[in-house]
Amino acid sequence: MVRLKHRYLLVNILYPEVEKSQSKADVPDVVVFNRPTTSELTAPALLRGLRAEVLSLFGDYGAGAVSESLAVKYLSPATSTFILRVARSQYRIVWAALSLMTCVPVNNGRNCVFRVVRVSGTIRKAEEEAIRRARELILRAQRDSEDKGESTLDGIFGPTQTDGDTRDIIMVDRSDSEGGDSDDEG
Repeated sequence: MVRLKHRYLLVNILYPEVEKSQSKADVPDVVVFNRPTTSELTAPALLRGLRAEVLSLFGDYGAGAVSESLAVKYLSPATSTFILRVARSQYRIVWAALSLMTCVPVNNGRNCVFRVVRVSGTIRKAEEEAIRRARELILRAQRDSEDKGESTLDGIFGPTQTDGDTRDIIMVDRSDSEGGDSDDEG
């Protein structure tokens, strides 16, 4: 029995251009580059765009070589991440086509960069890497927002304000504990 061997490409879609409606000062750079993809991007639309790019770069040979094995196994517009399955012998052709694509393959698609972040022999390892990278992205975004001087919760709910009453309560608590300590000594 012949075993078909595939490669799984984990790809991130990055958006280097800032939208006019979005102020760069409000959002960390990590979030700006890794913003969600339009919901119009579907697996068939992505495959059509990728096959067209392979055809323009490698001609009929490239299109025929990748047509049978090319498939989208996972697509997340929220994280701008997808996993492609391709035959092991042709994964470099698909990688080259992804590297040279300049926009999302939908009507009026935004300019973007397709970055292959992992090539794996199993889909499981590609999924694990996608999860690890998503967690890392969240932590990096939190760190960047804290470095700007405000936490994420402060941005949502506003800064916490302390009233004079709160200070009085804190003072009462301190005096109660200090009075208790003096009784134990004496």
